[in-house]
Amino acid sequence: MAFLYEKIDALREYGSCAPVPDYIPQNLNPNFELRPYQRKAFENFITHFESRNCPKPTQVLFHMATGSGKTLMMAGLMLYLYQKGYRNFLFFVNLSNIVEKTRENFTNPASSKYLFAQDVVLEGCRVPIRQVENFQDASPDAINLCFTTTQGLHADLWTAKENAMSFEDFKAHKTVLISDEAHHLNVDTKKKRSAEEESSYHSWEQTVKAIFRQHAENVLLEFTATCDLANPAIRAAYEDKMITDYPLAKFYADRYSKDIITLRSDLSVMERALQALVLSQYRLKVFQDYRLSIKPVVLFKAAKIAESKAFFETFLEMVRTLTGARLQALADAANSAVMRRAFGYFADNGISMETLASELRDDFAAEHCISVNDDQDATQKQILLNSLEDVGNPYRAVFEVKKLDEGWDVLNLFDIVRLYETRQSSGSRISPATIAEAQLIGRGARYCPFQVEAEQPRFQRKYDEDVSNPLRICEELYYHCQNDHRYVTELKTALREIGLDTDQMVQREYTLKPAFRTDPLYTQGVLFVNDREVQDRRAVRELPDALRNTVYRYEAPAGTSGMDEIMRDTPGMTDTWSETKTTQWTIGEIAAIQYALVHKALMKYPVYRFQTLKRCFPNVASTREFITSAEYLGGIRLEIVSREARPSMTTLYRAVFSALGRIADSVSGIEETYRGTRVFHPCRLQDVFGDKVVHYTRPHDGGVGVPQSDVSVNERDRLDLAGQDWFAYADNYGTSEEKAFVAHFYTYIDRFRQVYKFPIRGNTDPYGRAALALPPGAIPLRGLSLSRLASPAPPSHQVLGFAKWIPVALAPTWGWPWLQ
Repeated sequence: MAFLYEKIDALREYGSCAPVPDYIPQNLNPNFELRPYQRKAFENFITHFESRNCPKPTQVLFHMATGSGKTLMMAGLMLYLYQKGYRNFLFFVNLSNIVEKTRENFTNPASSKYLFAQDVVLEGCRVPIRQVENFQDASPDAINLCFTTTQGLHADLWTAKENAMSFEDFKAHKTVLISDEAHHLNVDTKKKRSAEEESSYHSWEQTVKAIFRQHAENVLLEFTATCDLANPAIRAAYEDKMITDYPLAKFYADRYSKDIITLRSDLSVMERALQALVLSQYRLKVFQDYRLSIKPVVLFKAAKIAESKAFFETFLEMVRTLTGARLQALADAANSAVMRRAFGYFADNGISMETLASELRDDFAAEHCISVNDDQDATQKQILLNSLEDVGNPYRAVFEVKKLDEGWDVLNLFDIVRLYETRQSSGSRISPATIAEAQLIGRGARYCPFQVEAEQPRFQRKYDEDVSNPLRICEELYYHCQNDHRYVTELKTALREIGLDTDQMVQREYTLKPAFRTDPLYTQGVLFVNDREVQDRRAVRELPDALRNTVYRYEAPAGTSGMDEIMRDTPGMTDTWSETKTTQWTIGEIAAIQYALVHKALMKYPVYRFQTLKRCFPNVASTREFITSAEYLGGIRLEIVSREARPSMTTLYRAVFSALGRIADSVSGIEETYRGTRVFHPCRLQDVFGDKVVHYTRPHDGGVGVPQSDVSVNERDRLDLAGQDWFAYADNYGTSEEKAFVAHFYTYIDRFRQVYKFPIRGNTDPYGRAALALPPGAIPLRGLSLSRLASPAPPSHQVLGFAKWIPVALAPTWGWPWLQ
């Protein structure tokens, strides 16, 4: 049996999936842009919920990786379901510290992780977000949010208390139940009980199901990153409920997480901790070099609370008495490449060991460390732990045992130090402790967003193709542990079970050939490159022709009916037809008769707010002009089919509303476009191209990450580039398309050698912008244009070869359109 999301994916292939309404992203915090997989999840739910086959009450599961933005999904679904008439939202989870964190994210506009826009406006009305203890005093105009733990909810409903929730509260009004970390609800699903046991058993899962069944229109939204689909009972229970599946492996492959590196060493536990501090300070300096205000955090994980408290005191004393001599001893003992790079950075930038020790004494002093070793601490400090990224948050180090394994939202965690050296696993079985460590690593792997160039994606890894870049350290999470290969093997197996298969990653090295490094082109050559710029929309003075030239047809209900005698062998059929008339209108004509009618229909769509219209159409002066002008809506033609010789105002309104809805989809799809600038500036060739190390995930079938000489490459494109003097790198690991281009270019080499006697070469820079390599003193050809001048975003891989330059005049002769 197929999962629910697979059935919806089949609909998507035929264009039958519902779009995400504009009011959802417009009413979410603008700092949290919707990612493609989140939009897909919204589309899946809306398609399912609006289907006539959607069961009532409705239960769905969002199976999404840790860090993929499940709480943002919750906020968007609240907006959607509010529009569908829901007002009461019950959020519950198994841990009280997660409740506190979520309460802050949903109800405190001052929080940096507040999920909604400052003002939530739906259909022109401001919608307040209210926190309530129960739904007895819920506001009919607000999003009423009740937060509780699963245990608290269970106790309230099965034990009579004053002002507590009861099952009766859920009978009168439909409710949206939101279950975070929903895998904890499945304990009973795994068990089998007798009928007598079932009738007397009250569990968390049974409590939730009892609430769910109180009203026929209730909705249960479950969210988890770890649904045990290997269990046959759970799989059977969720096959028709799993609305989206975005596991950690996919999350990592799409570059929304940090890279994960285990840093094994024979150092003592305290020296490993000091090693993490040095690495954290190195990362802080790299961020500062690029003017990025990001504070790296270190997590120290102990096995027991008593051990954590003892280490905390010892750690503070070590930091207080830290000297340059101790750091020098660490530098001599730590022989990993990343530690050599860190200490080399400090030396190159004139930071002595004594200066570094002084910085660490200040940055990791007691006032910058926080311990969460019991339930009370975790609850009280949850808001501080949930805002570690904030500029005003003072903490650089966190000490814990297992209070942060679930529900912790942190982006700037870059180092985790394991403070114990035992292995809990026995035989082939992986211990729950190792699984918990893997889950903590997965949580810490959330990407810390930053951007140093306009073309770069902010929320994704940028340096998989250039791991030698200084900023690569800012995309990596280091797990510091003992040098025990058996333990690391167990950890890798645990990571694989939660979806992080580190063995699928391969490393490739791009190396420039020695002959090219000594070529004058490389040592003295110059690249002339251009930038990209946002295309100005000030010249846009009308709706696109495709929208203005379309006739929008609306058919009003005509009253057609029929009766069928289905019990007879030859059924009798009687149909009653109503005569209809077709009239032609423009929106401008309707506005001239009743402007308020058109304006009311327009305001039903958030995309027509004047601020949004002004962004898309800078020259429109007012909403009235947008409605009445023939360049905008005024000339839009409507074809109305109804029984009325002259359509009533109600029919005209519905026709206008229908047409505006179709137009809104196109207007909301207008995005910034880019073009290449006409100004080129020089940069040295050797500053752009050089040796580099690249990481690829699961290279296969001659694609990206596979050498061009590999047997899996298509035979016509297979080529050994090591001995080719016209290709600058020792090999090409690019996409199959890039390999095909290099192979095609190879067929012209003999002809080029007959024509050209000097090495003038051309290429594009790493972001696909036009570039021309010339020897010193040469003048670039005028009129040059390349098809990639307006590349909208950096491609995933560079063009890796250098070829001899072909004069523009000869390009059409050889059929090379990219040089025309």
